[in-house]
Amino acid sequence: MIGKAFSEHRGLTLVLTAFLMLGVVYATVTPVFETPDEIQHYFHVKHIADGKGLPLLKPEGEAVYGQEGGQPSLYYLLGAATTFWVNTDDAEELLDYNPYVNLGVPGRHGNKNLILHTSRESFPYTGTALAVHVLRLFSLLFGGLTIGATYFMVREAFWGTKAAALGAAALIGFNPQFIFTSAAVNNDILLTALCSLTLLSCVHIVTRGPSARRYVALGVAVGLASLTKLTGVGLMAVVLVLLLMVARRHSPREAVRGGLIVVGLVLLVAGWWYVRNWVLYQDFTGMNEFFVALGADSDRNLTPAKLLGELEGFRLSYWAIFGWFNVLADGWVYRFYDVLVMLGVLGIPLALVRGLKKPRTVSTPSLLSMLVWMAVVAAGYVRYNQLIDAATGRLVFPAICCVSAFLAWGMVQLPPRRHARGFIYAVATVMWLVALVVPLMYISPVYARPPVLSSDGLASIPNQTDVTYGGQMRLLGYAIEREVFKPGEPVYVTLYWQGLAQMDDDYSVSLILLTPSGDLIGQEDSYPGLGSYPTSEWKPGDAVADRCWVRIRPRAQVPTIGWVGVSVYHLPTMEYLAATQGGQVVEQVFLQAVKVVPWESREYDISQPLSVNLGNQVDLVGYDLDKQEVRAGDTMRLTLYWRPRGEVEEDYTVFTHLIDAEGQIRAQDDDYPLGGDYPTSFWGVGEVIQDQYALEVPLEVPAGEHDIEVGLYLASSGSRLPVLDDAGQVLDNRVVLGTVMVTD
Repeated sequence: MIGKAFSEHRGLTLVLTAFLMLGVVYATVTPVFETPDEIQHYFHVKHIADGKGLPLLKPEGEAVYGQEGGQPSLYYLLGAATTFWVNTDDAEELLDYNPYVNLGVPGRHGNKNLILHTSRESFPYTGTALAVHVLRLFSLLFGGLTIGATYFMVREAFWGTKAAALGAAALIGFNPQFIFTSAAVNNDILLTALCSLTLLSCVHIVTRGPSARRYVALGVAVGLASLTKLTGVGLMAVVLVLLLMVARRHSPREAVRGGLIVVGLVLLVAGWWYVRNWVLYQDFTGMNEFFVALGADSDRNLTPAKLLGELEGFRLSYWAIFGWFNVLADGWVYRFYDVLVMLGVLGIPLALVRGLKKPRTVSTPSLLSMLVWMAVVAAGYVRYNQLIDAATGRLVFPAICCVSAFLAWGMVQLPPRRHARGFIYAVATVMWLVALVVPLMYISPVYARPPVLSSDGLASIPNQTDVTYGGQMRLLGYAIEREVFKPGEPVYVTLYWQGLAQMDDDYSVSLILLTPSGDLIGQEDSYPGLGSYPTSEWKPGDAVADRCWVRIRPRAQVPTIGWVGVSVYHLPTMEYLAATQGGQVVEQVFLQAVKVVPWESREYDISQPLSVNLGNQVDLVGYDLDKQEVRAGDTMRLTLYWRPRGEVEEDYTVFTHLIDAEGQIRAQDDDYPLGGDYPTSFWGVGEVIQDQYALEVPLEVPAGEHDIEVGLYLASSGSRLPVLDDAGQVLDNRVVLGTVMVTD
């Protein structure tokens, strides 16, 4: 009998086996407590396992289990029974939070870890780490149960379409987000399994007819779901529709009998929980206290436009967003699943047409039950998002059996019927490969520590320095990946660190970008390893290459240069470690400057165009002057436009003079270009630099005509760049722009 069952359901066996393999991988590469709300879910389990009974909801921040302490208790009771034997006295010691974590910001680089992870979590697992991994494997079984229930539901609802059942199983089992959710400590996956079993029971009743045994199975499934999460109560809507169909197809008496059995079992299994809520909170659902514990607003004013705007986040998180909603896969992963959805959607109209032609191949009441449940889950999703910003795909996983059933039903319509099974096997194989690649390429690397450098690595450190910070750590060198950037772009810097002593504190590294005029155009603070390698974990003498980054502010005034600076401080006290460079204590260590330019070349409307060659290095291509007549005591605004002919090796100073008829300087404004923020040695070939100056005319300047002269010179020697003609002959060492009239 076992051999016959295996032969009949070989595809399901393969999917389940492959799913469990993937689940172990996901559970292993994801560090402890790095799945959404896993801390709260686990501490709910621990509270019961420690013999403290069911937890009570408390205001935000007063209990580690937080709002999850108000969840129905089935998952947590089962979890406590599974892990009560593990000594978890170290649980709160593992809750060393990363102060720089990027919660819910998947596009931001680094600091994906909510928790600072230590060797206490390494394999072989002990203590709390062991308990969490046991619970993850325990949860994984419910993921497998969901897959099996969906497979048999589709087999029952779509007769003669075994390929659709296999496709639905694969769409669930090889969905990276579903695997990630299954391999985590949470009650969502148990709810999903029980909802799938409920839909399977409904389909059995409408296809095989009502019976006491099937009503009992349905009642137990709904009761257990209602004891797992409040969403489970919504299954009563599906039960109501089912009973109406039973009354129509069989008799009202049969529907009443079934209703009494189902409702009675639901009340027997889960009723006590809702009575407890009333006694404790005067609220059967306990949701009021739940939102207080969560710290949620009473209403987000979620308009249809806002809801549509959040669909992109929903799409991504249905398939692949990991960590605390901050780890994304590459775009090709989502496009792959978009194609699968498109194939399923395109095939559904064809499936409906064929179902109408051959009604015995489709159970219409089963489809109706699935649609009702999908509508209930969708309504619950919208309502929940009206209260909490939670546009995540996993919230609709209780209906994943129905969604996958329809998509698979549509997909199998596309190839010729004799090739449908082979088509599904091919799709499932590719899905499995993608699901295997995802944790290895996207989850594991974001939590990995920078490796300790070998002797060869130490010898090849670029831009070697000898900067020490408080005698605790040494900066051996650095590398900046590029030299030219644009506003909003990240500047990636690799810092080569070496620990000098055993550090008990976790020190923060501050990476800044500072213009020569002192404007801060970028700052990023983090623990080393982008949060993955706190200094308290360093061993004296070990050296690492720490790839960090600092983003240039989008509204930075450009063009400019930004000096990359590095400092180290202790966050709780904000005390900076004294930096010693070349034997001298320095206030700030700067590595090198990077160039920041506009995203697009700028076109200028120059009122006075010119073409003056200065030393075959720079052309003065024009100027703007705000006035031709000025009174003594006023200020003239002069804008110069430069265009370098090639790379300028020196940093030249610009002189702008107002001179009288005898050549005496009456007003001047000499400065580096752009107030020093964009030295000539950083100018790029062919770019036009807009450079502004202000000439303040003193009160004692006599009335009359005065000339404006400009040019470039080296501050170190005073030598000016000569003005050359087309033949390269020196004409002058200044450019006379014109004459202005000074009046009393």
